[in-house]
Amino acid sequence: MRLKLQTGQTAADKTIKDIRCATRKQYSAEEKICIVLDGLRGEQSIAELCRREGIAQSIYYKWSKEFFEAGKRRLAGDTARAASTGDVTALRREARELKEVVAEQTLELRLLKKKHDRGWGRRRMKYPASEKLEIIRLVEHSHLPIKQTLDKLTMHDHEDE
Repeated sequence: MRLKLQTGQTAADKTIKDIRCATRKQYSAEEKICIVLDGLRGEQSIAELCRREGIAQSIYYKWSKEFFEAGKRRLAGDTARAASTGDVTALRREARELKEVVAEQTLELRLLKKKHDRGWGRRRMKYPASEKLEIIRLVEHSHLPIKQTLDKLTMHDHEDE
């Protein structure tokens, strides 16, 4: 007696289907493009091409449609260019440098505010290097944008001892 599954398939049919799914060839984007271009060249019929490649004609036409739609979107400028690793590295370096500049300017501003609050004729206040380094470190390692990071720091004047 054969064991029937809910959809009317036998256990053997299900096993065969599972094996076919697991061993089905996965085509890369480059392979799909080559197959579509082979079909566009017209050197052989689509049926012959599909037999040679081991795919159904419906798959070929699906890939062909996707190929043309992607090309149309790209020509229309609807797709964003993927950033290369070099681009990302350069942008991260620039962001780090800009954060350092912001930290330095923030310290300068704090110094000017202190000098103004104490009167312009008095001697200049100096901040300890540890405080400067701490602000730079906080700005560099923050996941927030620079302005929000500085707002979180609430750049209050340094308490005099």
